This record gives sequence, C-alpha cells and structure tokens, in this order.
Amino acid sequence: MNQTKTLVKKITEGIQEKKGKNIVVADLTEIDDTICKYFIICEGNTPTQLAAITDSVYDYVRKNTGEKPYGVDGLRNAQWIALDYSDVLVHIFLPETREFYNLENLWADAKLTHIPDID
Repeated sequence: MNQTKTLVKKITEGIQEKKGKNIVVADLTEIDDTICKYFIICEGNTPTQLAAITDSVYDYVRKNTGEKPYGVDGLRNAQWIALDYSDVLVHIFLPETREFYNLENLWADAKLTHIPDID
C-alpha cells in the first residue's frame, strides 16, 4: 500500500476513535489541478467533539506513520477544522456547517467512498 493510502487509512481510523460520523473519502487523483490527492470529510456533534477528533487524528497518525500535519486551522471557533497533510486534507465539521459548505457536491467529479460509522 502506498504512503498516501496508508495515511488515508490511519486518518480514518483516528476519526473513528472519537466517533466521528459520516466519513467520506474523496479521491481527487483523477482530477487535474487539485491542491491535494484526497479530501477526508467527517462530522462531530459539538465543537468539543470536533477538537477531540482533531487531537485523535493528529496523535493516531503521528504514532502510526510518523507524519504530522503541515497546518491545522479552525480550532478557535471549532465549526470546521482542517488538517493539512499535503496530499490529504482532512475536514472535520459540525453537521450544519458541513451542510452549508457541501464539499462533497463541490467535488462531485471525485470518486467518493463512504466509510460506515462505528457505533
């Protein structure tokens, strides 16, 4: 498995650790002129849960791959937190913010993979 796909898998597992829901992986590798290869989009119910998911992804990925994000943005208002792993951008939303920005539709040309929720 290549490095980017391993990263996607570990990020997804980190999200699931804190019960992140409605995880979608958007594969942008077939689309020209994108800023990264994958978007991972998920949601949590509260700003506190969003922060917990962010911490979980950060720690889980670092522990399992040695990778750290180049940047983390959105922690202050915690409605939409983004982690930048260069080839992979992680978007952690509150449900209403996710609905508003509707990234899945924005990248409708991408191959979307829905990851089942873990209860």
